[in-house]
Amino acid sequence: MSAVLTPNLSNNKIEAANATAASFASLLTKLDYLGKEGKELVRKAYRFSDKAHLGQIRQSGEPYITHPIAVAAQCAEWKLDAQALVAALLHDAMEDCGVSKADLIEEFSAPVADMVDGLTKLDKLQFDTQEEGQAESFRKMLLAMAKDVRVILIKLADRSHNMRTMSSMPTSKWSRICNETLEIYAPIAHRLGLNQTYRELQDLSFKYLKPWRYGVIEKAVNKARSRRRDILNKVQKDVEAEFSKFNIPIKIYGREKTLFSIYKKMDLKNLSFAQVTDIYGMRIIVPSVVECYTALGVLHQLYKPVPGRFKDHIAIAKVNGYQSIHTTLVGPAGINIEFQLRTEAMHIVAESGVASHWLYKTKEPHSETSERLGTQWLQSLVDIESETHDATEFWDYVKVDLFPDAVYVFTPKSKILALPRGATVVDFAYAVHSNIGDRTMAGKINSESVPLRTELRNGDVVEIITSTVAAPNPAWLGFVRTGRARSKIRHFLKTQAQTESLGLGEKLLAQALRAEGIEQMPSDDPKYKTLWDRLLRFTGSHSKDDLLTDIGIGKRVASIVAKRMVLLLSELGEKPDALLISKERFTAHENLSQGGVIVDGSENVSVQYAHCCRPIPGDTILGYLGRGEGLVVHTEECSVGQRLKHKDNERFIAVEWADDIVRAFETELVVTVQNGKGALARVATAIASAEADITHVNMSDEYSAQSAIDLKFTIAVRDTTHLDSVLKNLRRIPVVSQAVRVTSNKDHSH
Repeated sequence: MSAVLTPNLSNNKIEAANATAASFASLLTKLDYLGKEGKELVRKAYRFSDKAHLGQIRQSGEPYITHPIAVAAQCAEWKLDAQALVAALLHDAMEDCGVSKADLIEEFSAPVADMVDGLTKLDKLQFDTQEEGQAESFRKMLLAMAKDVRVILIKLADRSHNMRTMSSMPTSKWSRICNETLEIYAPIAHRLGLNQTYRELQDLSFKYLKPWRYGVIEKAVNKARSRRRDILNKVQKDVEAEFSKFNIPIKIYGREKTLFSIYKKMDLKNLSFAQVTDIYGMRIIVPSVVECYTALGVLHQLYKPVPGRFKDHIAIAKVNGYQSIHTTLVGPAGINIEFQLRTEAMHIVAESGVASHWLYKTKEPHSETSERLGTQWLQSLVDIESETHDATEFWDYVKVDLFPDAVYVFTPKSKILALPRGATVVDFAYAVHSNIGDRTMAGKINSESVPLRTELRNGDVVEIITSTVAAPNPAWLGFVRTGRARSKIRHFLKTQAQTESLGLGEKLLAQALRAEGIEQMPSDDPKYKTLWDRLLRFTGSHSKDDLLTDIGIGKRVASIVAKRMVLLLSELGEKPDALLISKERFTAHENLSQGGVIVDGSENVSVQYAHCCRPIPGDTILGYLGRGEGLVVHTEECSVGQRLKHKDNERFIAVEWADDIVRAFETELVVTVQNGKGALARVATAIASAEADITHVNMSDEYSAQSAIDLKFTIAVRDTTHLDSVLKNLRRIPVVSQAVRVTSNKDHSH
C-alpha cells in the first residue's frame, strides 16, 4: 500500500512515536525463536525502516512504519528467519523512500536486497496498459518467489495486513484490490498450503466486495452457532469419552466454514442457508498416522457415516501437501458433521503450508517433511519463464496452474501425479518429462487407447506411447490445460520454425549465389570471417544463422544478399564463374533452376500453400517469399500469384514437387446439382467412393427455393490424378450438371 506523505505534525509526534514503539515491542515478543544476532539484525532493520519512512502516514492516520512492523509480525508467526523479517520491515523502502538496492546490499546483504527487489512493484516503468504493468509485476514477484519462497510469504503477509486495514482505503479502490486478492493472492496462498491466510483473504475480500451479503450470512452463522452450541458440545464430550475407552490421546477442535465458502456454495448450487449442511465440523489431532485410521474406526462406530462423503488425503496428499482424512457423520438430531483426522505434523502443514518448513526447522531442525512443499510448482515457474518472455502470457500460464481443483492419476509404475481438473493425456506427458511430452505419439488410459485430448479422471492409470519421429502438434494448444505443457509446446514450435526457416534460407541463398556464378557459399573458415562480418553489417542481422533464417521467412531477399556477397568476394579476388552463370540461366527457362526448392508437404511453418489457389501435387507451381511469412506456394496460373509476380518479381523462386508426397492436399470444387431430395448425399457418396476426404461443405442459403444450386466442397486429395478420378465420379451422377475445380479465388490475397 503506497504511503501518503504529509508534513510532520508536531502535536501528533509523541502519540505516533508511542504507537510505533508499542507495535515494535509486540513484534519483539514473537522473536524468541531467533538467536541474539538475529534479533539485533531485526532491530537494525526497524531503525533503518523507521528513518526511511519518517513523516509518512498511512491512510488510517497511523505512522507508516506500523505497516512493515505488522507484516514482519505475521512472518514471525510463521517462524521465518531473520533475513526474511528484515526484508519484511524494508519491503516498501525501495518503492516509497528512494532507497536503492545497492544501499540494502551494503547495509543488510544481497539475499535481503534480492527479496526486497522481488517485492518492489514496477510502478516506475511505463507500460501500454495497467494489465501489462500488473502482469510484469507478478512475473517479477513470482520469479523471485521461485528462487526464494520467502518472497511470496512476505507478499502474502503484506496483502493480509492491507486487507485488514482496507476500511481506511478510498472505497473506489476496494473492488480492484479485492478482485486481485481473490484471483491471485488467495489462490497462491492455497497453492502453497497457507490455509489460514487463504481463508482470511477470501473472507476479507468478500466483506468489502459484497458487504450486504456478507452481513446477512454472518448474522445467520452467528444465530446458527448459538442454536447448535449445545449439540456441538455434546458431540465433543461423546467423542472424548469414546477415545478415552481406547486409550488414544486426542486434541479436538471445532471448525467453522468461512463466510465466503458458504456464499460460494449457496451461489453455485443455488441453495438457501438452511440447505448448507457442513457449516460446522470437528478437527481431531492424534499422535500418529496409524492412529488416524484407528480414530476413523472409532468415529464410525460412534456415529453413522454419510455414504460418499469420505476422502483419504493421507494416502493421496493434495497438490499443496495437505494431508487429512475427511468423513461426514450423522450426529445428534440428524445434523451432518464433518470430521477431519490428522497428526500434529499434518496440522502444521495444513495451516501453514510452505511456511511450515520454517516451523519444522524450529521444532525439528533435521526434518525435511515439508522441504518439497510447493517446490515443484515453483520450479515449473522458472521453466515456463525461460521459454516465455511476454509477461501477460506468463501470467496466463501461472493462473492456469493456480486452479485449486486437482485430479490424481497414476503412471504405469504406480507413481501418483496431481494435475489441474480438465488436464489431458498431453498434460500428463509433459508433467512426467518435457522430452516425453515432445515425443508423444499416442496415449492409453487404463490400458485402452484414447485420443490425446481425452481429459483425465481421478484414479486413471495413464501410459504414454512415444516415438523418436513424433513432435508437438500446434493443435495441442487448443486443449492442453497446464501452463507447463502450453509453454513447452510453444517453445518447441518456435524453435522448429526457426530451424526449418534456417534450412530453407540456406538453400535459397545457395541457389541465388549459383545464379551469380558462385559455386559454393563461403564457409565459416577464418579467412571469410571479415566477409561475413561485413555482410551482417549490411543486412543488419546479428549472426549468420539469423541472416539465413530471415531469408527463409522472407524478411531478406536471397538475390540481393547474393549480389552483395559477390562484391565482397571479388574484393578477396574470387570472381564469378561465367560458365556457371550461363548454365543457370539456360536451365532457369526449363522446369527448375538448379538448387531450387523441393516441397513434399512435410514442411511445418516455413512453407505455406496459398489458400487462393490451393496447389496440389501435379500442378505447375512457383514460390513467393512473403515478407515475414516464409515461402508461399501458388499454382502458376493463380491470378493472385500473377499479380504479385508482376509487382514483386524478385521475390519469386522456382519450386517443384518431390517424387514422394507425404500427405494429402486440400482443393476446392464447385458442384452444380439439380435441387432435389438426397442430392447432397449422392454427391458426398461419390466423393467418398473415390477415396477423397471432405473437409468442408458450403451451400447456398436459398437451398430449398432454387431449381439448381452450387455446392462448394473442400476436399483432400493425393494429386491431380486423384482429383480427376473424383471429378469423373461426380460427372457420372445424373443430378450433377457441372463439377469443376476452383483454381483461383480473387477474394484472397497476400
